[in-house]
Amino acid sequence: MKTLIAEDDFNIRLGLRDLLEGEGYDCIEAADGEQAWALYLEQRPQLALLDIMMPKLDGYSLCRRIRQQDQQLPVIFISAKSEEIDQVVGLELGADDYIKKPFGSREVIARIRAVTRRCLERAGPPADDDSFRMADLQVFPAQLRAERDGGRIDLSLRDLRILQLLYRNRGRVLSRDQLFDECWGRHYLPSSRTLDQHISKLRKAVERDARNPAIIVTVHGIGYRFDG
Repeated sequence: MKTLIAEDDFNIRLGLRDLLEGEGYDCIEAADGEQAWALYLEQRPQLALLDIMMPKLDGYSLCRRIRQQDQQLPVIFISAKSEEIDQVVGLELGADDYIKKPFGSREVIARIRAVTRRCLERAGPPADDDSFRMADLQVFPAQLRAERDGGRIDLSLRDLRILQLLYRNRGRVLSRDQLFDECWGRHYLPSSRTLDQHISKLRKAVERDARNPAIIVTVHGIGYRFDG
């Protein structure tokens, strides 16, 4: 999901980009409101994170411009302004959520996942065959979640891509390069450590027994497989 991050503070912008890319979002960045508007028109992102106090064009004005073009684009305001009236103004302009600085990474991820779910569900109610089963795990892509024995498991976009790729290729071994290309993007520089850490974390979430996986099976020296 292509995501616009409009934030004039370099360190905050970098931190948000790292968080979102770790979740599987494709980020484009702007240091001021006019640059953000140009990027929006050029690349048409699917999600926007807008700082309020930016040079050249503030976040409120930018949101107004975006809403004239697209009423459905999910918008999250990120700002140090914490008074209730500022939040009301942001939400009245059509923002989907409002995150106050300073913020923790877990809060940002939770809020962005929630907005992403709403975005996916806006396309319409999911069809019965949108969900799929992997061993004893039922995966619901439009809701960024899975279920086992009635318990809910939240998924990131990247988690979902990995599971979907394994499911579509059940019984076949997927190489590490295939996983990187499909789930991280061809621009990403492969790192065995990155892949192994993500797979390990995902196994802990979706496997009944992560030490004896039934969903993400390691094929030593090659990659991973879901047997179906």
